[in-house]
Amino acid sequence: MYLGTQIAPRDDADYRMWAQLGVQHVCVDPPGNPHHWSLDDLNRHREHVESFGLILDMVQLPLSSRPIEQGQSPNILLGREPDRQREIDSICALIERLAAARIPAAKYNLNIIGIPRTPKETGRGGSRNAAFRWSKADQKAPPGIAGVVDEEENWVRIDHFLRHVVPVATSAKVRLACHPHDPYTPSGYKGVTRVLGTVEGLKRFVTMHESPYHGLNFCQGTVGEMLEDPGREIGPVIRWFGERGKLFNVHFRNIRGKRLDFMEVFPDEGSMDMAASLRAYRDAGYQYMLMPDHVPEIDGHDPSGTAFAFCYGYIRGLMDAMAQDGG
Repeated sequence: MYLGTQIAPRDDADYRMWAQLGVQHVCVDPPGNPHHWSLDDLNRHREHVESFGLILDMVQLPLSSRPIEQGQSPNILLGREPDRQREIDSICALIERLAAARIPAAKYNLNIIGIPRTPKETGRGGSRNAAFRWSKADQKAPPGIAGVVDEEENWVRIDHFLRHVVPVATSAKVRLACHPHDPYTPSGYKGVTRVLGTVEGLKRFVTMHESPYHGLNFCQGTVGEMLEDPGREIGPVIRWFGERGKLFNVHFRNIRGKRLDFMEVFPDEGSMDMAASLRAYRDAGYQYMLMPDHVPEIDGHDPSGTAFAFCYGYIRGLMDAMAQDGG
């Protein structure tokens, strides 16, 4: 496994900064709508990334973490034909172009209501941290444009998508990494039962349409948000998915708290032991990127860049320490 990032570069200086910091592997998209990325676009993008001494490991399919109203392929999640099939066919063609451009993986979300959060809270040194407290959420928030999507219907739509794209990805040898639903919410919140918001749901998901190219963009922070005792429970979860070869990318992120009651924090200060987590990934045979995600908002002249640089260094330090211990 190796250090990576998925931050969108502001300009070429960010590519140079990553190379200087030793962050050699990236998930970065070409400009424009992914449905319209041509093979030439993808090749030019990969060559541009490589010109800085970096490796393009992954891009994002046009299925994002944003609410469905802001999505690029909403009909896949709405289940509306014939537009749903046109979007799926376009994604299948994109997967084939990724293979031709020698881009080995793509991440995606199957997200209808986005990433719900309650007001930010004060963290270490006065940082502003994202949080989700069910007691502070609008528990009776009405459904959005998707209406009511119960558990059965959500699985039907997911199955339809996987049935079409997994065989294409398998033939093309492009790994598809799905992000869990962030955070877990009770059934029917905003009209939607989020079936990828529990560990059991994720287990069901990765065993549907079984393929070595169908797995997870495993956000450790999001999975921690599913658990009553993240510090105790996260290790066995990592091992279950890792030993089955279902981890294709890791968001190495921590939280303080538990299911329905947490704050996002820097990786060194949360409820999960990140050094122990790293050993669990190693022991399970994980071999791809570890990357920061969702950093707290801090002060300074480059708040986001500084916070992510801290996380890169933290991950590198843990990896080096583990290697010195014989890992």
